Amino acid sequence: MSDDRETDTASESSYQLSRHKKSPSSLTNLSSSSGMTSLSSVSGSVMSVYSGDFGNLEVKGNIQFAIEYVESLKELHVFVAQCKDLAAADVKKQRSDPYVKAYLLPDKGKMGKKKTLVVKKTLNPVYNEILRYKIEKQILKTQKLNLSVWHRDTFKRNSFLGEVELDLETWDWDNKQNKQLRWYPLKRKTAPVALEAENRGEMKLALQYVPEPVPGKKFPTTGEVHIWVKECLDLPLLRGSHLNSFVKCTILPDTSRKSRQKTRAVGKTTNPIFNHTMVYDGFRPEDLMEACVELTVWDHYKLTNQFLGGLRIGFGTGKSYGTEVDWMDSTSEEVALWEKMVNSPNTWIEATLPLRMLLIAKISK
Repeated sequence: MSDDRETDTASESSYQLSRHKKSPSSLTNLSSSSGMTSLSSVSGSVMSVYSGDFGNLEVKGNIQFAIEYVESLKELHVFVAQCKDLAAADVKKQRSDPYVKAYLLPDKGKMGKKKTLVVKKTLNPVYNEILRYKIEKQILKTQKLNLSVWHRDTFKRNSFLGEVELDLETWDWDNKQNKQLRWYPLKRKTAPVALEAENRGEMKLALQYVPEPVPGKKFPTTGEVHIWVKECLDLPLLRGSHLNSFVKCTILPDTSRKSRQKTRAVGKTTNPIFNHTMVYDGFRPEDLMEACVELTVWDHYKLTNQFLGGLRIGFGTGKSYGTEVDWMDSTSEEVALWEKMVNSPNTWIEATLPLRMLLIAKISK
């Protein structure tokens, strides 16, 4: 089985970015098969994959819109006017590139999502667009309308800026006031499952930081990070009822082959039990600030691996060894696990985390 990330068909849309050659001198990888290996410098390129990012930006501001059911067309019209006082994705320049997305729930797949255009470099975008849904009124009365605001960055990644949900079952369609434009405060994500992320399942795992693997040594030794991949839950089925999944681990910024370890593949279940422990050594205390554990779940089929979802566990600072990097993008839950591990050495810290879409860094040869 080829283990290149090049064969991983992960992208809905992919872009090449250049990556700085920047790597810690001491991070090395230890696994049962490879013994001690040294680190090669990080080079090559990064493949960007469309992703949704929740929880990194604060939610603030308001959206102005109106809804109307047009009987003659049997259509729901959502008139999206504007937003004001949105959160700034670019904190330095105090601006975002926002757009608005609409879903009818719970059948969002059936009705599809509708989107406005992206308005660049503003926290007060004006849209004046009508999003239309062809739908019978009786069915409409069983739906909720979800309008969410997103920042779209240069690499086509999306960051959540807030949402509003209207229950159309209780909506008074005959009230003229209800056809007027109205301001609604944007709220945090209420649904446990991020809409954008379509549920990708979860991973149950435990991490442990061992600062002194050989206690009592005269010379200071470097520490180890132990990663115990226990199981995955509710993985998505991408090809009918077949699934043959495995987990791959890379310690970023090192994308060389030497940094990679993986579990065996477990077939015929959406809840695979791996119980596989990976050990990486060469961690100095300061490396814990700069490194990031990337765990990705793949469906292995014939000669290709299809990306199912992943985690990035680190401090999520956006930087590594002084360089801005897009993979330092841990969610608050992922950061919480890493913090607990760093603050409780020699202790297994367990968590069950939701898998998400990731930008996948390509392997340097």
